[in-house]
Amino acid sequence: MDRKEFLSAIGLSAASLAVITCIGCSKKGDSTSTSGTTGPTGVDFTLDLTTSANSALNANGGYLSSNGVLVARTTAGAYIAVQLSCTHENYPLVYQGSAGHFYCNNHGSAFTEAGVVLNSPANRNLTTYHTALTGTSLRVYA
Repeated sequence: MDRKEFLSAIGLSAASLAVITCIGCSKKGDSTSTSGTTGPTGVDFTLDLTTSANSALNANGGYLSSNGVLVARTTAGAYIAVQLSCTHENYPLVYQGSAGHFYCNNHGSAFTEAGVVLNSPANRNLTTYHTALTGTSLRVYA
């Protein structure tokens, strides 16, 4: 193999590697993609508040995530539920009970307890869900 053939073969290999790498970078399955930044549909599940997995909801200001939904108990004791992911880039939210809002640690977007955008970069409200407490069972539904 002469020098020209060698350089040509290396160039072809590098180009192939670049194409394969770019295909792997596709945002199709990326959890931070801006597509799919709405909450799940058809939500209808029940949380047993007596189990340790759901104990965070027994305290005002506590929260947990389940089925793509963030369920929280406000400092006033009401149960609220919104989509788990930020409408900006699909990162998981946290509930800051003392501040009374949902917050995205990634880019700093914040939302009211009613799911309304407080500050950017998010520009769409959160999907909200209904809650109904019966005894120690909390139903979350669309």
